[in-house]
Amino acid sequence: MDPAPERVPDAARLLGLVSGSWKTQAAFVAARLRIADHLAGAPRTAAELAAATGAHPPSLHRFLRALATIELVRENEDGTFALTSMGALLEDDAPDSLRWWVLHWGGASWAVWGHLHHSVMTGESARSLVTGTRGFEHLARDPEAAEIFHRAMTELTRLVARDFVHAVDWSTTKRIVDVGGGYGELLASALLASPGAVGVLFDTEHAIDRGRAHLRAAGLEHRVEFVAGDFFDWVPRGADTYLLKSVIHDWDDERGAEILASCRRAIPPEGRLLLIERLVPERLGTSPDDQGLACSDLHMLVQLAARERTESELRALLAGADFRTARVSPLRSTLALIEARPASAQSA
Repeated sequence: MDPAPERVPDAARLLGLVSGSWKTQAAFVAARLRIADHLAGAPRTAAELAAATGAHPPSLHRFLRALATIELVRENEDGTFALTSMGALLEDDAPDSLRWWVLHWGGASWAVWGHLHHSVMTGESARSLVTGTRGFEHLARDPEAAEIFHRAMTELTRLVARDFVHAVDWSTTKRIVDVGGGYGELLASALLASPGAVGVLFDTEHAIDRGRAHLRAAGLEHRVEFVAGDFFDWVPRGADTYLLKSVIHDWDDERGAEILASCRRAIPPEGRLLLIERLVPERLGTSPDDQGLACSDLHMLVQLAARERTESELRALLAGADFRTARVSPLRSTLALIEARPASAQSA
């Protein structure tokens, strides 16, 4: 029997939804082949790009035409291909590059997403099925994966850093600890906004060495102390400002509470904790922002058995660690700045 006419549009939408994953892999392959870098100077033919990338010429031509349909490149009348403004975000050295995030999502994360069913049925991370590790253990064993991950996080941090520094009063800031700060992109922005302050980059060993190089390139190495450690056990003391960007969402409530408790033990009574996290509304709609939140929440589930949270859930976690929420300020998209202060007068 023919489908009812009113069902045809829904069927077309569903088919497009299910097959839409090709776009992820197309962007991933474009990033791997450095198509944007090869096109940064001028338009080139498929044959020229095939010679530059080592790809199979006829297949690369088909691939480039596919990239044109999703506006990562443009096919010119003379048969050459040129970079679009969105495609330029895949240039490795562009200040607003997202190349490493695309490599992360289309590579290591892609394999884990294939086991979403396991996570939905068990509430557990599917990463152990793919890597044999949990949490971020695999990064200590795989330098390439660690570099892709941390550079991807640096790119995402760069997108929100300007809004963040403009939302904070840095006038009395003297010492900043970036907890789980990766390569130190957020710390760099904070230090540039508070020229009289010094900083501490606190993360695991696999992040610290590259973080030193990253901050050296920014001309800030002389203002930063580099400390390796485990934030479940301790956090460096002696600062007035502590940063936690996109850290708590990587963990379940129990582990998230442990991280906040470590920060509370370190922070003085007059100090402040600045969190950047996504805020989930009590009820999700169908807007692009809502879909992005749903995607991120499921990403946390399948990758880490973790979650995105509502404002009330984050406030409760903070209160459980003896923090009071001083203010919540929206940042870019669904991200928000949550400023918390010690709730009790005596530092733990």
